[in-house]
Amino acid sequence: MLDNLLMGFGAALTPANLIWCFVGVLAGTIIGLLPGLGSTTGVAVLLPLTLSFEPLTALIMLAGIYYGAQYGGTITSVLISTPGEAASVVTAIDGYQMARKGRAGAALSIAAIGSFVAAIVSLVLLVAMAPPFAALAINFGPPENLAVMVLGLATIVSFSGGARLRGLAMATLGMLLATVGVDAATGVPRYTFDDVNLLSGLPFVQVMIGLFAVGEVLYQIREGAAKPIHARFRDLMITRSELSRSKGAIARGSVIGYLLGCLPGAGSTLASFLAYGVEKRVSRNRAEFGHGAIEGVAAPESANNAAANANFVPTLALGIPGGATTAVLLGAFLMYGIQPGPLLFEEQPELVWGLLASFFVGNVMLLILNLPLAPLFAQMLRIPYGYMYPLILLTSFVGAYSIDNNMFSVWVVFVFGLVGYFMKRFDLPMAPLVLGLVLGPLFEKALAQTSAMGDGDLTILFTRPIALVVLALAVLLLAGPALIKPFKKERITV
Repeated sequence: MLDNLLMGFGAALTPANLIWCFVGVLAGTIIGLLPGLGSTTGVAVLLPLTLSFEPLTALIMLAGIYYGAQYGGTITSVLISTPGEAASVVTAIDGYQMARKGRAGAALSIAAIGSFVAAIVSLVLLVAMAPPFAALAINFGPPENLAVMVLGLATIVSFSGGARLRGLAMATLGMLLATVGVDAATGVPRYTFDDVNLLSGLPFVQVMIGLFAVGEVLYQIREGAAKPIHARFRDLMITRSELSRSKGAIARGSVIGYLLGCLPGAGSTLASFLAYGVEKRVSRNRAEFGHGAIEGVAAPESANNAAANANFVPTLALGIPGGATTAVLLGAFLMYGIQPGPLLFEEQPELVWGLLASFFVGNVMLLILNLPLAPLFAQMLRIPYGYMYPLILLTSFVGAYSIDNNMFSVWVVFVFGLVGYFMKRFDLPMAPLVLGLVLGPLFEKALAQTSAMGDGDLTILFTRPIALVVLALAVLLLAGPALIKPFKKERITV
């Protein structure tokens, strides 16, 4: 394995590959900054430009766009509460609150550090454990995927905080909104009102832009323009205490992201939500979550990046895309006459190991590129909000329009901007709604497939060992605090 990795670094460190790797991560960061684009669109748009490249060079550049966009989406999430990537939605919850307190530089710094550490951890695991994880992932059928969705739904309780009833109500609303579109089991349109734009469901990114960006702007306009943040430059730097608080969150987020990223279809978005929910449960500073907890940035950002790298486990080892962007990258493999799958490691070792080695190189470039710039990005908050609001609205609506090039996307952003405004005004938790929207389609699909496998009998879940383990974790997540509470009281009494 070490010989293969050295061979990979030899291929990845050629001048041409280094240059195009840098171009990829830089372009990815810029693409991630633009609401509505995201890594999938960026890779698809720039794919034709690589037709004249060597296959390895092209794949290195396209992969750089993929994980570069993960960090780019974080910048707008933190600074203006506008997620550039779906996986950056959770980061906006605490990252934006940190920015409002003058700690935007620290939030962006921990995002860069967490992403880098998670990338290195996940890549080491990817190199060492890709074959056994591929063998495990291939055993994941609809029942196992359904169990993972149940585990994801269990985290809703974590997002709800003290207002558990309101949180569950918002999660239910999110799952109901996710039913818009074509029924996964019967193929019958539901709640589309004969509008072809709704056949594929409510567009997730446009809904997020409306809820977070437009909703925030409308709420701030009602409250009165906030004063721009005039934090000193040194106050924008991350402190040793914040680094210490983030260590556990980064470690846990990296592991969660890697495990979920290895599963076909789970994706970075679910990983970031689950990491945030787990961190909110185990953190000593859980009262700060939702109000600017640095762990609330470190955990989802680490999970996000780890999952992005782990998505290549099923893609390379099984030929099954781990998510939407890796599906586009899979098309790039096929376009170059390369067939991903179990034989790829044997037939084209230099290409596979060169690509894996480039992930290490690209993430070092991202850290060097973004860590020193974090305080400078944070200086954007010095701009008076009266100038910022029109710019945020313009970016949001133009970004939404650019996704599908139609006005329907703009109307979705506008409508959900109003929804976001009223949710903020009446203090309704937004994260459970988003989680319901994310998990709704995945849960329904897995439920329909599991039911078909068991001829309508869902007890098939209890005959699958992996599904049982995952369901047990969900039960522990829900019942754990209630079981521990009596012991805590007893300790206090003694």
